[in-house]
Amino acid sequence: MNSRRDFRSHRAALFDGIEEGGIRAPAYSSREIHEHENDQAMDSLHDRVSVLKRLTGDIHEEVENHNRMLDRMGNDMDASRGFLSGTVDKFKMVFETKSSRRMATMVASFIAVFLLVYYLTK
Repeated sequence: MNSRRDFRSHRAALFDGIEEGGIRAPAYSSREIHEHENDQAMDSLHDRVSVLKRLTGDIHEEVENHNRMLDRMGNDMDASRGFLSGTVDKFKMVFETKSSRRMATMVASFIAVFLLVYYLTK
């Protein structure tokens, strides 16, 4: 009879953890499962936050570059506006004088400059 018990104990030791239909899964508590899922979710969120942080840094750098470019363009526009207003003031002075000889010289000069620029760009 001892041999029969030994057989059963050996059989139980050999097939311990195996049930009908397959291997019995280790029993994890629901808390451990949820904690593992939370850890995975936190890792995923950490990766997403890192990507967003890099993206916002790149956007900030791009905005700063555009602001500097717009400032330079504004300064250039102000300088050209000052130059143009000075030129317009000089034209007003010339056209206010009633000298026909001066007016003819001015018109001839404009036509000559226009033709010169036209032929140089052609």
